[in-house]
Amino acid sequence: MMKMTYCSAIREALYKELEYDSNVILLGEDIEHDVYRYTGGLVEKFGRERVRDIPLSEAAATGTAIGAAMTGLRPVLDLTMTSFLYVAADQIISMAAKTRYQYGGQYQVPLTIMAGATYGRNAAAQHSDRPHSMFMNVPGLKIIAPATVHDMYGMLRAAIRDNNPVICFEDRTLFPLEEEVDEDYVGKIGKANVIQQGTDITMVTVSGALQIALDAAQRLAEKGISCEVIDMCTLVPMDKETVIQSVQKTGKAVIIDIANKTCSAASEISAILAEEAFDYLTAPIQIVATKDVPVPFASCEEKQIFPTAEKVMDAALKALERGHKK
Repeated sequence: MMKMTYCSAIREALYKELEYDSNVILLGEDIEHDVYRYTGGLVEKFGRERVRDIPLSEAAATGTAIGAAMTGLRPVLDLTMTSFLYVAADQIISMAAKTRYQYGGQYQVPLTIMAGATYGRNAAAQHSDRPHSMFMNVPGLKIIAPATVHDMYGMLRAAIRDNNPVICFEDRTLFPLEEEVDEDYVGKIGKANVIQQGTDITMVTVSGALQIALDAAQRLAEKGISCEVIDMCTLVPMDKETVIQSVQKTGKAVIIDIANKTCSAASEISAILAEEAFDYLTAPIQIVATKDVPVPFASCEEKQIFPTAEKVMDAALKALERGHKK
């Protein structure tokens, strides 16, 4: 076991996979100088042939990484910030996601794209996006959003070993989190985590919303309300069975997503429950997500748009008040 932070778990996972497979290469913005504190020492250990900075052209770098993946390497491409995914979108959507299908499986694209969500940190509108739901709508991509140190380490390793393109949305608000992690652990893409068992209401969380939900669940427990908390650490493929089984038990659901509400992961989870677990619901599904506005720079305004423990508690109490006994 090794004590890691969410941030250092990224470095440890990269180190392990670079060491494990000589076909793994790491390309990224400012990685040689360890600007974001999770690539320190990698270029010294593995050399610039395998760890190197890319020019500030995300589209060109992504195309290069796709070509490398198609010809036998396993690139990890660190685009650093989620907002930079937009610049690379054509390469991701038209090439990375579709190539294996277009060539009937003759080519694989074992590419991992890392993109960090920075929000609630006065980064303003152009550097505070959380666009995981946009890429959920692209067939051919796998999408992970680790919310614990354990999963950041294990799921990044699993993504690098996957033969399909995977986008890893790391949440930079979680960087200080610390846990003991088994260094041999390799995660499993496609399985949700039941973080806390409960009987009265189900809380389904996406990315950094997990910590918000756990805070709310603790406060609700003081009122005698038992919350089951589920972390949707994989968004594609989505583990709907775990969510449905929980709602079968509790009859109520609050879904918390750090992304904008419209067409969000929360909306998709809500649709799944409405289609496949309607008979088990005893109250309307509640969604707590970010307001549909560009992220403001001012802290006093920024705090108003994102999910909070108070908003989650209000949604849970609303569901409980409107619910009926099964």
